[in-house]
Amino acid sequence: MLRNGFKFHIRYFVMKIGVISDTHLRSPTTRFFSLLRKYLSDVDLIIHAGDIVSLKIIEILSDFARTEAVLGNMDSVELSSILEPKKILHLSGFNIGIIHGWGSPDGITERIRKEFENVDAIIFGHTHSPLNEKREGVLFFNPGSPFDTIYAPFNSIGIIRIEEDLKGEIIRL
Repeated sequence: MLRNGFKFHIRYFVMKIGVISDTHLRSPTTRFFSLLRKYLSDVDLIIHAGDIVSLKIIEILSDFARTEAVLGNMDSVELSSILEPKKILHLSGFNIGIIHGWGSPDGITERIRKEFENVDAIIFGHTHSPLNEKREGVLFFNPGSPFDTIYAPFNSIGIIRIEEDLKGEIIRL
């Protein structure tokens, strides 16, 4: 780009974002702490896409890194007083929508897409099934569930890296 006759480049801050959803924990477990130490100890930001259940979980996540979270359908009244149902983060030149999701897993991406305009990515949960897919220029990212042994196809979390683009990675636990 040229500005006043000088070339300049837009620089993005490289970021590593840990993404987690559907923990459904009333209190922290040994497995939860192990997951944090192994996979999230070096992230710049943690995003929790809802169904946290307990404020204590958010407090512990915040001890590891700056944490952003949205309200899920199974979250406590205490969490509903401090969390929003959706939000948009502006990170390193990208707009990232965060929402838990609702209803049947069928058609969830179409429903949540209608909740956001001008976003580069939508992070969501609810289905307990991981998804890392770009559709019409928007990254749809669901980290799955790290602890569900009934509905999740496997336990997982996610990492999103921001460089010149957004790149998602599902980590099978």
